[in-house]
Amino acid sequence: MAEPRPYDLVLFGATGFTGGLTAEYLARTAPEGCRWALAGRDEGRLAAVRARLARIDPRCADLPLLIADAADRAALRDVAASARVVISTVGPYLRHGEPLVAACADSGTDYVDLTGEPEFVDRMYLRHHERAVATGARLVHSCGFDSVPHDLGVLFTVEELLRRVGPSARVSVEGFVRAGGTISGGTFASAMTAFSRPRAMARAARERRAAEPRPKGRLVHTPAGRPHRSRTARAWAVPMPTIDPQVVSRSAAALDEYGPDFAYAHYAAVRRLPIALAGVATVAALAVAAQLPTLRRVLGRLRKPGDGPNAEQRARSWFAVRFAARTQDGRTLLTEVSGGDPGYQETAKMLAESALCLAYDDLPPVAGQLTTAVAMGRPLIDRLIAAGISFRVLDTPPPRPPPRGGRPPGGPPPPPPRGAGRAATHGYP
Repeated sequence: MAEPRPYDLVLFGATGFTGGLTAEYLARTAPEGCRWALAGRDEGRLAAVRARLARIDPRCADLPLLIADAADRAALRDVAASARVVISTVGPYLRHGEPLVAACADSGTDYVDLTGEPEFVDRMYLRHHERAVATGARLVHSCGFDSVPHDLGVLFTVEELLRRVGPSARVSVEGFVRAGGTISGGTFASAMTAFSRPRAMARAARERRAAEPRPKGRLVHTPAGRPHRSRTARAWAVPMPTIDPQVVSRSAAALDEYGPDFAYAHYAAVRRLPIALAGVATVAALAVAAQLPTLRRVLGRLRKPGDGPNAEQRARSWFAVRFAARTQDGRTLLTEVSGGDPGYQETAKMLAESALCLAYDDLPPVAGQLTTAVAMGRPLIDRLIAAGISFRVLDTPPPRPPPRGGRPPGGPPPPPPRGAGRAATHGYP
């Protein structure tokens, strides 16, 4: 039997904005007997974080501090070898993330992070998935708002739908995202890094598709969708260029419960058309600006890493993701995942609960690069519900008959009955 490791959890990047919020969440909620430590490159700043945590729980005054730079592979190997689970909040991950992923894969250590960078996730799969399978490590990226509500929301929706209607030849789901809040410097830096590398991102995606096995006898689709007025969201639906549909599709490919033919489309739900158009224009402008190094540096000064919304701003922030599912024969289900500040308060909660889930819960015997649905699934949903994030069924609209000719119906499901599911829908009419 392998020697027990000194720590259940190590939080790497605790001196950053989201890392600090994650540390505070762990200080409040880590179970009795949890052995955890803070890691980073600056001992003085780590000590300051520890002192802040001790004001939350005096026992945190004794938290160990592990000194390691994100580029120091030897030190990171020591960190990974000391822990059962490592949490990384050090981004942009394309610049700083790989050495710790490699150390965890080599050490058989479970790993979670916050990345929403598709190129990073694809590169880590290509370089470290097989090693992680061999050592038993579970490498779980995107354990914050990217992409826990969407990945686990679709899993919750599919399981609930098929529990009610039985097996179906085809299930399609549309996700509609609403959120209110602001972003930190780290999030902005990660986004600009991703925008600046469209060719590299596309190349990594192609290489992964060529290397990754496809599900046998099953189909998984992630249609790009198009802007349209959605009757389900009662808003304009604008396709979102985020990592979330990719994460959902990988869960669907790995899990048989999604059925033999599954499709997922992902949208921002915006009430007013001018706001939707302004959002598209802003994203396009940032993508163009990211191609110009000088302009990218100027924009980077507007929001520096470590900066982020204050407590009052976070308290006013919220998110709600509505999922509309439909079976081949027209039966439908509406669900919603909702909570508070998506980018930081709830992201810290999701990240910490993901790590605690890996450390303590009875989970499937899987390894390698995994999604939250595959690695943790229902136990993580239960943890998040207990922590105050809502997963709920809104209503079940009556089935719409298929069109003539027997073809599966397309488009969004009909709107819910007037007044149905209105409580706590966070901005949906």
